[in-house]
Amino acid sequence: MKYFIHLAYHGTNYSGWQRQKNVITIQETLEDTLEKMVGYQVLCTGCGRTDKGVHASQYICHIFIKETLSYDPVFRLNKMLPKDITIYEFIPVADRAQAQYDVIDRTYTYHIRGQENPFFHQLSALHDLDQLEIKQMELAAAMLVGKQDFKSFCKQPDVYKHTFCEVQAAELIHKGAQHLQFSITANRFIRGMVRLLVGNLLSVGTGALPLEIFEKAIKSQTTLPYFRMAYPQGLYLSKVRYAYLDLPNKTFSNFP
Repeated sequence: MKYFIHLAYHGTNYSGWQRQKNVITIQETLEDTLEKMVGYQVLCTGCGRTDKGVHASQYICHIFIKETLSYDPVFRLNKMLPKDITIYEFIPVADRAQAQYDVIDRTYTYHIRGQENPFFHQLSALHDLDQLEIKQMELAAAMLVGKQDFKSFCKQPDVYKHTFCEVQAAELIHKGAQHLQFSITANRFIRGMVRLLVGNLLSVGTGALPLEIFEKAIKSQTTLPYFRMAYPQGLYLSKVRYAYLDLPNKTFSNFP
């Protein structure tokens, strides 16, 4: 039987979602735990990759299980997995359902704190918010909406057939005096795109990157003055949407 697994994870201790040699990843941890639970190898196909140190408040993968389980797999997996990975649901789906290719759009959220906080230093990036021209950053964020070539904001553009992405929404939100949030929704994301966008939005905010150069990088794919990626700990995959499945985000803390 085929299932979608709805989960979330704190990515600090992992080298991203995808299984790799000589490092610990979310996929490897989940697959190894599933094998212990059912007694045979189970492959997890995820809805996408996340970088080392990046979090997911909503993540979907699909698996095949040979038999009907006589126990609650959510309860059992949560007892077996490390506490920085949480399973919310096992959702029966049709055999043709595919966690990666059926996604309509994904939303990433980036959290910036304006002061040190011992509870959120692994869950957000630190920046002096008083030094940012938020209005300039909002103008830059508005430029991202639409179908455009994001080659200038891709870590490895040559690995893709094309670097066009259709952005449905991109916005900056003040969540409090010391908390700034950037949220972006698109049909696809290319390698490093969100962290490069955030890094350069911050440069626009500090005045280091003129707004017209930011716009030119989008409209004409010109090379940016420098390669600035935002820190990974502020980034979350926060929403994954399917035509036949629209799940609520089940996390409940301020981040995200």
